[in-house]
Amino acid sequence: MSVASPRLGGSRSADRLVPLILVPVALIALGPVLRLLLEGIGFGEGITTEHLSTVLTRDSTATALTHSLITAVGGTVISVLIGASFAFLVALTDIRGKGALVFCLMVPMMIPPQITALAWMQMAGPSSVLLKMVGLAPPLGSPQPFYSPGGIILLLGIQHASLVFLTLRAGLRMIPADLVEAARMSGAGTVRVWAQIVLPLSLPSLIAGAAMAFVTALGNFGIPAMLGIPAGYSTLPTLIYQRLVGLGPSVLPEVAVLSLLIGAVAIAGVLLSRFVLSRGGYGLVGLSGTPLALTLGRFRTPAEIALWLFIAAILVLPLLALLVTSLIPAYGARLSFDTATLKAWREVLFVQPVTTRAYANSLMLASLAAALLMAVCLPLAWLMERRPSRISRALDALIDLPYALPGVVLSIACILAFINLPFTDLTLYGTIWIILLAYLARFFVVMLRPIQASVSQMDPAMEEAAASTGARLGRRLRTIVLPLAAPSAAAGAILVFLTAVNELTVSALLWSSGTETLGVVIYNLEDSGETVMASALAMSIVLLIVLLMGLVQASAKHFPKGVIPWQS
Repeated sequence: MSVASPRLGGSRSADRLVPLILVPVALIALGPVLRLLLEGIGFGEGITTEHLSTVLTRDSTATALTHSLITAVGGTVISVLIGASFAFLVALTDIRGKGALVFCLMVPMMIPPQITALAWMQMAGPSSVLLKMVGLAPPLGSPQPFYSPGGIILLLGIQHASLVFLTLRAGLRMIPADLVEAARMSGAGTVRVWAQIVLPLSLPSLIAGAAMAFVTALGNFGIPAMLGIPAGYSTLPTLIYQRLVGLGPSVLPEVAVLSLLIGAVAIAGVLLSRFVLSRGGYGLVGLSGTPLALTLGRFRTPAEIALWLFIAAILVLPLLALLVTSLIPAYGARLSFDTATLKAWREVLFVQPVTTRAYANSLMLASLAAALLMAVCLPLAWLMERRPSRISRALDALIDLPYALPGVVLSIACILAFINLPFTDLTLYGTIWIILLAYLARFFVVMLRPIQASVSQMDPAMEEAAASTGARLGRRLRTIVLPLAAPSAAAGAILVFLTAVNELTVSALLWSSGTETLGVVIYNLEDSGETVMASALAMSIVLLIVLLMGLVQASAKHFPKGVIPWQS
């Protein structure tokens, strides 16, 4: 019996389900992007290039674009160096403690970028509490070294190294050991095997990971805002933020053009990576065998020490600096047994209404986004697999777009789409619901892809048997599809929650008084000089994220393989 049999794939219930699912998904996920495009070309005033020419010829635009390219490319290079080094050692060698190393490397990606910037700022400079404790603080009045393009590039590279690592590790696992053994039997040495077999076969994954790191670095707001704005170094995301915050909705046509410019550069980077891959002709076609595993021998212990020292440098020291800063009574004071206090922790967690409200907002938005996306993606994944159509295939091809575009671009798109709801006088701008809709569009693909993979592996025979006994579509989805896809859906929901609860790039342009998120409050606290409180709030979020990641790790055996990114 075929999948598209009348009893299973051609039921009237399924036909009615198609518009109920596909239309809202298309409107929420793709509608804002289309609205942004129309605004950028001046569609409401008749198609015109006035906005484009005015904005694109400004010196501030050229400067911000140049700075964005410099920091994104520089950050990508560092991400590739870090991610590739970890991937080659973890995926191909016999080093010990791989699970712990991967978990620690993933933590910086899960920590909000503004917290990453804040932690590194507390680790260096004349006001560093940590450096004062060991007597290494530079003299007062010395510049903060991270208020510079180099500081932005370094932290962007560390923040997004996990993207390169995850992508490359998946590709390295596909290199069969028998291919390398055949080369060695033919007399090829280690260097030749590396240069002519391992590196060429891993290039597709390496280039794909580099493209992801570039796009993410290009749209990163938290790090350039924390380190660039004080130094007068603007990138496109921070320029958009400053224009919108300074002049309000009146500059929406202008920032729409800037957003399209970011999107165009991001897409150009992805297309360039695909062009390079198409010209290279790399790939593993028809090869199979056990994964490649190399023995380091006497170099194993030095390699392990180097990896753990690096983890300590990029993770432990910055977070330790953040922690000790949160324990001082006032910024600039020295930390000792006599001065240590939890006053800032008590203030941000229990006294200040804005921080407690931000915690409630972020947890609510992340939970709602995860729950709603799970409810929508389960039947949607089933429709795409069991009832493929032109509409569903088109949606499947475009659904990655809101996630691939920089977050600031999606923010502007949502403002344009929801500032005036069609056929009403209502607006979502300035409400918490516009942030929720932006989260739904942003993280839709994060939930959909794991469930799609799970549904595609299901044998339709069980559904056909249930249909033959008279079970309707709703019952089949509830009793067969849902239990089998539940582990993947749960893993997707956890990833959506972890990503959304610490998000800043999208919400930075959408929040208003009363709808602050955690990322926004940390940025505002640091910007207003409340560094100790910002450090305490940031450290509490880090602990929350690590706790949630630990719970996911502890429950890993209940999830299908591959749905938890850091799990082997």
